[in-house]
Amino acid sequence: MNGLVGFYPGSFDPLTNGHLDVIERACKLVDTLVVAVGISATKKNPLFTHEDRVAILEQVLPPIGTRTNTTFKIVDFSGLMVNAARDNGAKLIIRGLRDTTDYNYEMQMVGMNAQMAPDLQTVFLPSSPPVRHISATLVRQIAEMGGDISAFVPPIVLKALKSK
Repeated sequence: MNGLVGFYPGSFDPLTNGHLDVIERACKLVDTLVVAVGISATKKNPLFTHEDRVAILEQVLPPIGTRTNTTFKIVDFSGLMVNAARDNGAKLIIRGLRDTTDYNYEMQMVGMNAQMAPDLQTVFLPSSPPVRHISATLVRQIAEMGGDISAFVPPIVLKALKSK
């Protein structure tokens, strides 16, 4: 990987328009963006399998990469995020912020990560106003109850849900 490498971790269950907003804007900062899909043994009732989430990202990211001249790498991680970022050559950790609740949590994480990995820097990207309210947790809950999530996710997520 050449140039500046960023690391954007998440569960992406499901991938939301908020995630895509952060990804698109992160592309303005880095040459390569590693999108890291977390594997959690404790997460109950995922909407999509890990493999499905990776497959969705594999379909959504190439057009963004072409448009922004950014290279993407999709990886799995299950241990410490800072170790996965280092293993993938990242210098920046990209985190999206929706509100002050996110900020308070993320600031704690920055402090802990700085102790473990002072060579990595965290960059916060505040969500754009049209997607600021979108939470993957809430989208997942709405979907599980049969609600319409079409305003919150890219069309490929809806297609994947219908094929389940």
